[in-house]
Amino acid sequence: MAGSLNFERARFNMVEQQVRPWDVIDTRVLDVLGEVKREDFVPPRHRKLAFADLALPLEHGESMMKPVVEGRLLQALAVQADDEVLEIGTGSGFVTACLARLGRMVTSLEIHADLADRARARLGTAGIRNAEVLHADGLKGFRPDRGYDVIAVTGAVASVPQAFKDWLRPGGRLFVVRGQSPVMEAIVYTRKSESWFEEQSLFETDLKYLAGAEPPPRFQV
Repeated sequence: MAGSLNFERARFNMVEQQVRPWDVIDTRVLDVLGEVKREDFVPPRHRKLAFADLALPLEHGESMMKPVVEGRLLQALAVQADDEVLEIGTGSGFVTACLARLGRMVTSLEIHADLADRARARLGTAGIRNAEVLHADGLKGFRPDRGYDVIAVTGAVASVPQAFKDWLRPGGRLFVVRGQSPVMEAIVYTRKSESWFEEQSLFETDLKYLAGAEPPPRFQV
């Protein structure tokens, strides 16, 4: 019981001392971050660090975003209860779970089959029934049969693929981190019309690239 209480206190402190002070004020987002058990989505060896202000490592050189970045992502996307969501990069499945609690249905793409399997199991254990995890590559091969109200990209890209924007429905929102490490920019795009996308810069950060989205190598002279 003591361990459980420690996790609850740590989760409360994460929300109140890390996420909220970083300009996350949406009560729905704060509630979700306070309810979804982040410790059940981190690798077991890092369970005690589940609420630290760290990007926790996953297999294949991937990582979980810092809680503050997850909070800003969820707030920027303004997910509504009837929204259909596409997530590119499932990772641990934690953001997937949060998106599912906020929206109607989440389709999440994960390039690594073992990460996809683990995320499915964690989502099932958490009782999340409105999220599907596909072993797929969002940068090539994936062809959705519909548009989405929300797209969350959990890895950085050197430049934003046009396809990501094309998959948005009118009024849809896309969160993505673009640029070159170590200084990248978190952006939210809102589709205003067929060809017009409003762009809002949110904050600077540094995030691991999606596989295949890295900048081209620089030639050495």
